[in-house]
Amino acid sequence: MNNLLKDIEEILLMGPGPSCVHPKVYEALSSKTLGHLDPHFIKIMDEIKELLKKLLNTKNNLTLPLSGTGSAGMEACLVNLIEPKDEVLILINGVFGKRMQEVATRLGAKVDTLEFEWGTPIQPELVREKLIDSSYKVVAAVHAETSTGVRNPIEKIADFFKDSESFFLVDAVTSLGGMEVKVDEWNIDALYSGSQKCLSCPPGLAPSSFSDRAFDSIMNRKTKVPNWYLDMSLIGQYWQQERKRVYHHTAPINMLYALYQALVMFFEEGPENVFKRHMECYEMLKSELNNMGLKMFVQEPYQLPMLNAVAIPEGVDEAKVRKILRSDYKIEIGAGLGPLAGKIWRIGLMGHTARKNNVETFINALKEVL
Repeated sequence: MNNLLKDIEEILLMGPGPSCVHPKVYEALSSKTLGHLDPHFIKIMDEIKELLKKLLNTKNNLTLPLSGTGSAGMEACLVNLIEPKDEVLILINGVFGKRMQEVATRLGAKVDTLEFEWGTPIQPELVREKLIDSSYKVVAAVHAETSTGVRNPIEKIADFFKDSESFFLVDAVTSLGGMEVKVDEWNIDALYSGSQKCLSCPPGLAPSSFSDRAFDSIMNRKTKVPNWYLDMSLIGQYWQQERKRVYHHTAPINMLYALYQALVMFFEEGPENVFKRHMECYEMLKSELNNMGLKMFVQEPYQLPMLNAVAIPEGVDEAKVRKILRSDYKIEIGAGLGPLAGKIWRIGLMGHTARKNNVETFINALKEVL
């Protein structure tokens, strides 16, 4: 039998995720597997928690990586905070706001939405007006909308939740590790992310954080959390207990090694340096694309440094360009989704991918293909 793993090529991952993985993270993945209650593994778990709290700028005790991708993190936040008939507001300007709406609806919530044109940001003043007239248990928004390349002004929206009874839920899947995220300062009650974007770890973990107020709400629900695997009252007993850990599920041991290594490397480089590197690569990419006559799809104040939406020139077969980049140049970029399908390319500069030599390699290849 031919082992297909031998045929895997090294691809420059410049799409919407996953991003390129650092060799040290691959090395961590290959470390010897321990049991999920092994004393040394528990030390690693505790250190991961502390590093995530530092990265998220939070004191939330319930800060941990869920065993699942970013979508599991999204579902965990919603399924724990929402009970049937709860009133929920979802701020939507792309695929992932839509996805939160879908999950909240399935949970039997009374879902209201405030929608904005794809490629444009959430407008805080319209959110404020919406909140004046209504009282919601949960208000949810995406920080970095991966489907459109828009950076939403979460820090401005956060002001509305300073003394609010509503729980503020934020998707930080693409932003975490690439730009600053301030959970406590931004009054965020629940947040989820993914390991495979700016943290440059393989897909499979969802760093998440719940405020004490949110966790109290979970512990005092009228009904049980309908999803047993993602029930934070149970998962917390595995991740939070100082002495006796209560078994919940077998954690993905080696994936957690990888996340630990990625977090260690993040702080060795230093947050300011990491964020600066992302910005410098973004500025370089934007300048080179402009020299080629290519335009960014999103207005400059709201462009994401780590996920760039580029308008496709008239007459260009965008799928063919992506196909040739992958087959001939070993470079992956992403297509548009939903109403933006065929209108944009999504070019990722996340984590270990955000290197100037990668930008140069991509630009040279794109020039030749076009």
